[in-house]
Amino acid sequence: MRYDLDQIETFLTVMELDTITAAAARMNLSKSVVSKRIADFERVIGAALFRRNAGRITPTEGALRLAERLRPALGELVAATEGAAWSMDGAARLQGSLAIAAPMSFGTMYLTPVLARFALAHPALELRVDYDDRLRDLTRDGFDIGIRIGQARDGALMSRKLCEDRPMVVASPAYLQRAGTPKTPSDLSEHDVIGYTHVPDAQVWQFQQGSKTISPPVHGHLMLNNGEAIRDMAVEGLGLAMLPAFIVRPAVKAGLLVHVMPDIETRQLPIMAVWPPVSPLPMKLRLLVDHLVAEFSGPEWQGAWSD
Repeated sequence: MRYDLDQIETFLTVMELDTITAAAARMNLSKSVVSKRIADFERVIGAALFRRNAGRITPTEGALRLAERLRPALGELVAATEGAAWSMDGAARLQGSLAIAAPMSFGTMYLTPVLARFALAHPALELRVDYDDRLRDLTRDGFDIGIRIGQARDGALMSRKLCEDRPMVVASPAYLQRAGTPKTPSDLSEHDVIGYTHVPDAQVWQFQQGSKTISPPVHGHLMLNNGEAIRDMAVEGLGLAMLPAFIVRPAVKAGLLVHVMPDIETRQLPIMAVWPPVSPLPMKLRLLVDHLVAEFSGPEWQGAWSD
């Protein structure tokens, strides 16, 4: 009996995720298949890789050393085979799969057509796209790449900026007629604001005063977990909202919302592609990142929120 790449990939996935269950979910396999691959791999190399106790597994010292050597070796092998497929006969034939995580509003409003063009160019590549406003753990949840809006909070991830956005404070004409129009950030304490459940208010309602960032106290009775839902509540006159311009600019242009305090500078939000560190970078991931940069850096994209 000889070991195979499926056994090595399964072993490394279990090492990364710590459990058979998580590895099986990521690889879309049953737990019994994952367990059998690990057992077969142990038999082939003649060493125990995990200690089993009450349904839990713990890697042995040998497993830790083996994984440290196998990870870069497997990466090199994948890169070599993908590079050969890419260069063969000059054909750009990406294969395999890419799992992509992105925020819901940005994904449905702007990312979907960009990914569609990438998929059309590479029909043999399988794309799995997950739109969710929660901050996903890319490694644990099995994603190759994610789109993040705002400053990076995970220094372990590699990143490349796609473009930038500045949030806008907006409200409906009816709300402003009823409650008045705030002139400065300190006036916000007298108003109802619509909150975002995934980020504390102090991190949403931020303004620039010279080199300093200020976060005035705000309060409200509504909290939602999606930017488009917050926008729609603001259109209905339920309070002030602070949202990325790419979400609210069309409603402002249509007169459904008013840009409040337009002369007060808000913090700049980078929109970035991020991915777990891997060396060498797989061709399919490198080309997707290059595609995203090209798509989101042109005049057409910037015009989505420019006056």
